[in-house]
Amino acid sequence: MPATIYDVAKKAGVSIATVSRVINNSDTVSERTRQQVEQAIKELNYAPNVIASALTKKSTLTLGLLIPDVSNPFFSELARGVEDASNDFGFNTIMCNTDYSIEKEATYIGLLKQKSIDGFIISTAYCDDVNITNLLKEDIPLVLLGRDIENADGYPLDVVGSDNIKGGYIATRHLIELGHKKIACLLGPEEIKVNRERKAGYIKALKEASLKVCEDIIFHGEFKFESGYNKTFEIFNGSIKPTAVFAANDLTALGVIRALKALGLSVPNDVSVVGYDNTILAEIAEPPLTTVNQEMRKMGYLATELIIKRIRGEREAGEKVICNTDLIVRKSTAYRFD
Repeated sequence: MPATIYDVAKKAGVSIATVSRVINNSDTVSERTRQQVEQAIKELNYAPNVIASALTKKSTLTLGLLIPDVSNPFFSELARGVEDASNDFGFNTIMCNTDYSIEKEATYIGLLKQKSIDGFIISTAYCDDVNITNLLKEDIPLVLLGRDIENADGYPLDVVGSDNIKGGYIATRHLIELGHKKIACLLGPEEIKVNRERKAGYIKALKEASLKVCEDIIFHGEFKFESGYNKTFEIFNGSIKPTAVFAANDLTALGVIRALKALGLSVPNDVSVVGYDNTILAEIAEPPLTTVNQEMRKMGYLATELIIKRIRGEREAGEKVICNTDLIVRKSTAYRFD
């Protein structure tokens, strides 16, 4: 049977209250007494009951992390950053996979609220997410990670993301500088704000270069390999044959490359491809993928730091942190000379 706080108090020859003060780093305990209690804790291999302590502190030292798709390496990297920060700050994290479903997201939020978690870190799937606004109305600590929403009903909202307009711009500008004029854009779901921002960056680069924005080669799909694969056939079966494709995430870009090979086209000799995120998949792709780099782990860490400071009462809500994006050039892009 695991040791209890009562066992520690008895072995150290002190009261239960004194053991509690030592556990909570109170400065009202003498150094000698602290050493006695710490020695007893070590010998008994005692682990403080976080839930019991939460009854008095009104805190479970637990965060809820909701992400749309744990199989996407982008979200895995975000989650790793959250986990690293949680560990550094003495918190635990419960991760839930929402599968891009508002209903599933709402179910998980309800379950986590029943467990009295201290706050939420959410990568929402939609620009207008009623689950987010409901949490804001309840004044529950919340940070949006990697995704923003259009309308927070006037409530102050914490967001950690990256410069998606810049990301779409530098990806497209890179292709233009290589001589490409017909550049397809393959995005994720239109209702996700980052897609609108990346598309805005793509259009900005085209207009800056006095190139026509052609809606016939701008496609929306899903942030998945299969979507990139299938949409590529739609693009290249159309009347306009692009010489380059900007894909809004690495998984989609890998689907594009696979489809181009199935069509008998070479990457990058026939068609150049740029992805987005700079996940591990970009490095191991064949050819290695040119992609927009997001500081994924840093974003996860910063979001966790923000919410913990909010929980501790060290800051008010309403902060937006935008991390940098830059282009990592590999071998999936090449000059176009015609």
